[in-house]
Amino acid sequence: MEERYLTFALGKGRLANKTLELLEQIGITCEEMKDKSSRKLIFVNEELKLKFFLSKGPDVPTYVEYGAADIGVVGKDTIMEENRRVYEVLDLGFGKCRMCVCGPQSAKELLIHHERIRVATKYPLIARDYFYNKKHQTVDIIKLNGSVELGPIVGLSDVIVDIVETGSTLKENGLMVHEEICSLSARMIVNQVSMQMETDRIRSLILQLKELCGKGNEINAYR
Repeated sequence: MEERYLTFALGKGRLANKTLELLEQIGITCEEMKDKSSRKLIFVNEELKLKFFLSKGPDVPTYVEYGAADIGVVGKDTIMEENRRVYEVLDLGFGKCRMCVCGPQSAKELLIHHERIRVATKYPLIARDYFYNKKHQTVDIIKLNGSVELGPIVGLSDVIVDIVETGSTLKENGLMVHEEICSLSARMIVNQVSMQMETDRIRSLILQLKELCGKGNEINAYR
């Protein structure tokens, strides 16, 4: 029987570039993707029977859950927020940052005493889970799509829940990290049916990347 293609969905931008660099180190290349003038949507490596496509980060888990892609690479924040039925199999170790509760100094007491506060965020599911299930604090969550740092500055919210890399943007705007929700990084996810049908090929890929990224990076507790 002819070998089927394995399809990768990669989040656009730095994530995709870093993933492709990583794959090249284990001998997986896709020359078509290096042509920046190409208008193709699907890129193919015929020799290895692999296909690749780029999408917006939040769409990657959707493509993987429904089997349009066998494998996806996306940030842990997206996996948590989208909450799709996929296997999270490997921490790729790049794109490291933190999901945090941030705000002005004055918000510290509100958080300590579990006051009812307003929270602005791009990640309402993550924020709701953190405040309601972990802190047991009642909050009003306001979904924003742009610069959430504006929330406390203009009086829309008391705090924000957002990704923090260096913290320089927070500092420049008079905000600070009050609580860390979790650590984030790029993760590999796999379609649940593909993991059963293509166990050997996918497991081989995971093991090769695991050797490259570090032995402690494989995630055994598939969800």
